[in-house]
Amino acid sequence: MAAKDAKQTKLPLKVVQLEGQVVLKIAKHCRESDASLRDSEATVTGQLLGLDVGSTLEITDCFPYPGNAGEEEQEAVGEGESYQLEMMRCMREVNADNNTVGWYQSTISGSFQVVEIIETFVSYMESLDRCVCIVYDITAAAGGALGLKAIRLSEAFVEAYREGSLTIEKIRAKGLSWRDMFVEIPITVHNSTMAAALAAEIAPSSAATTLDCERLNLGVAPLLEKNLEYLNDCLDDLMVEQGKLSMHQNQLRRQQQAIAQFKMQRRQENMARRAAGEEPLSEEPPEGMFKPVAEPNQLDNMLLSNQMASYCQHINSATQQALSKLTLMEGLQNAF
Repeated sequence: MAAKDAKQTKLPLKVVQLEGQVVLKIAKHCRESDASLRDSEATVTGQLLGLDVGSTLEITDCFPYPGNAGEEEQEAVGEGESYQLEMMRCMREVNADNNTVGWYQSTISGSFQVVEIIETFVSYMESLDRCVCIVYDITAAAGGALGLKAIRLSEAFVEAYREGSLTIEKIRAKGLSWRDMFVEIPITVHNSTMAAALAAEIAPSSAATTLDCERLNLGVAPLLEKNLEYLNDCLDDLMVEQGKLSMHQNQLRRQQQAIAQFKMQRRQENMARRAAGEEPLSEEPPEGMFKPVAEPNQLDNMLLSNQMASYCQHINSATQQALSKLTLMEGLQNAF
């Protein structure tokens, strides 16, 4: 009873606190694997370790999974589980946090919003009350941004997902939309006093350097081209999903017409039976005569909408930065 009361009074998750070494490990793992994954849709993943303290989820350490999300990893699922258990045992032996609080993975823009991440979340939530996924955006990091995002599934969506197929009626009854699938948790980066002192010691001088000049680079064409390509693919997939829904509506309409025709024929037959003094038959179709038309699952539709919103957000952010740099460069040219 005490454990049940503690679970009910648990504070909502408000902040994900990342240690500086965790940020560096995630960035190093994803960047080192970026070259090998550049021509594929595979991602790199790893385990997050930490503590759940009040409304803050503290992530103090992490380690990468062996192999990448491809054939190599699929062939070594059992070895991967043994590797995780062995790594967590080693963490415990060196007196480090070894509590699982989620996982991290690399992504390109919004391509992480797929069915697999939802299944992974649901699997984690069977044993963890609160878990997060740290998404490292390789393209955003290459453009100078942090590229980290902490996400989790909303409770309303998880409840609807566990009940079965996400039909339009269920989504309407739950009041869900594609915006209600994922919840983004704010991230704060924490460093020890020694790490902060070291960063201050090795900080560059305030004078302008070549790296500062490179920040004014206006070359955003590759990023825009990639996001537009992904957005176009999402539109094609969305048209396919709309076609499935249209086909379902056509099948439902034909079934309703067949039911109405059956009732009309039965009504005419009953009129003849009454004229002959016989008992009328039921006008409702016999059970099993018309099977209900299966409605297509709207999960893919909602995920595609989320992906398209992410790509549009990246395009908007890149164009705003490009316009700001262009205005700054124009001012510098006029000054000289």
